[in-house]
Amino acid sequence: MLRVVFMGTPDFAVPTLGEILGQGHEVAAVYTQPPRKAGRGMSERPSPVHDFANAHGLPVRTPTSLKAQGEQEAFAALGADVAVVVAYGLILPRPILDAPGHGCLNLHASRLPRWRGAAPIQRAIMAGDTETAATVMRMDEGLDTGPVCLAERVPIGPETTAGELHDAMAAIGATLMARALAALSRGALDCVPQPDGGVTYAVKIDKAEARIDFSLPAREVHDRIRGLSPFPGAWFEMETGGARRRVKVLAATLAEGNGAPGEVLDDALTIACGEGAIRLVRLQREGKAAAMAQDFLRGHKVPAGTVLA
Repeated sequence: MLRVVFMGTPDFAVPTLGEILGQGHEVAAVYTQPPRKAGRGMSERPSPVHDFANAHGLPVRTPTSLKAQGEQEAFAALGADVAVVVAYGLILPRPILDAPGHGCLNLHASRLPRWRGAAPIQRAIMAGDTETAATVMRMDEGLDTGPVCLAERVPIGPETTAGELHDAMAAIGATLMARALAALSRGALDCVPQPDGGVTYAVKIDKAEARIDFSLPAREVHDRIRGLSPFPGAWFEMETGGARRRVKVLAATLAEGNGAPGEVLDDALTIACGEGAIRLVRLQREGKAAAMAQDFLRGHKVPAGTVLA
């Protein structure tokens, strides 16, 4: 068994930490982002990884940076065999990368070198990819540039949303990291450099991207809706209750029809795009619960000829 430092923050990272414990490895410490203000009361909330670590009696550290010499010395003093990093959110300086005996292993949600960076799940779907991968790599100082140790391909269905792929990848990635640690403990984890070609970057989602551009072809609109569901949620504005309000589209499907971009074509929320059309399936008005299209239409009249923007 290995002495592990785990570094992660969101719910995506929790299954991997659970798998590490389940395999019997010793977790010397858990590093996660500090509590953040959230919710209507703006009270400070610990991260999902922090909550999980507390529930399992694991020591937790929440530095805001790892650049200070004191933090680096404290990390090295843990005497870890390996650090496992899953969506941690802080840059690891060279002294941190070098401190564990076997370095740092990172779980990344793409088939590297495609979609290096912050939002690989969303970008893969928004680009219309039909396949991605969970990847374990040995970290270096570059942005997801380290050698690949293990990878498992994951199909992306034509209606798969980012939320669905996120959950599938979290589970697959946890098992993959467990396999990597088992191989590492046997001295049998081989990592190979990434190819030079095929590099793309999954930059962080900008809020401006979430507004639906119905002038795009229906396929692109559909992929963008899937890639942004459930968060932050692709949206349009419509007149309702005497005011223009934002409506998120959490699910849609390709449909038949033609018209001006954004034009409502029927009483089932079929919307014309630059080429073809989509049908809105699940929506959420700001401040309201999500609803299926037929339920949404009971409270909001959207007659044919209406133009959404």
